[in-house]
Amino acid sequence: MPALRYVAIPSTAAAHYRSGGLDANGQAPERRLSDGQGVPCRHCLDIVPAGSDYLILAHRPFETINPYAELGPIFLCADACVRAEESDALPPMLTSTAYIIRGYSADERIVYGSGKVVPRERLGAEADERLARDDIAFVHVRSSTNNCFQCRIERG
Repeated sequence: MPALRYVAIPSTAAAHYRSGGLDANGQAPERRLSDGQGVPCRHCLDIVPAGSDYLILAHRPFETINPYAELGPIFLCADACVRAEESDALPPMLTSTAYIIRGYSADERIVYGSGKVVPRERLGAEADERLARDDIAFVHVRSSTNNCFQCRIERG
């Protein structure tokens, strides 16, 4: 099986949103207070602690705009946090029992037949299977209930 790595959103994107930059919908991020439950930061890949502020914003986790470049809501720690290191370790924010994984081509198009709802403990194995294919360049991990982007998985 090929090595993989879980990848957070770039620090430049997080800094843009934290400084009041507009999101993918052209709106300013909303600021909220975390209760410590179900608020996963897409930059540090951890849960925003209870009592800490976080941002809600629309994010498009793609470099290009095309019909498959979905956008949707994500959360970010409102204050600067350290970007998660890229590794094969399951990020601490992935606490749900299942997630959608979906493979994308190098030109950021969905590879049909690569999407599946998988149990959390199978994320790495299922991503490895997809990344072993020549037609899949990266995989998204998304919420199985709301389809929100969680993080990206790439070859190691």
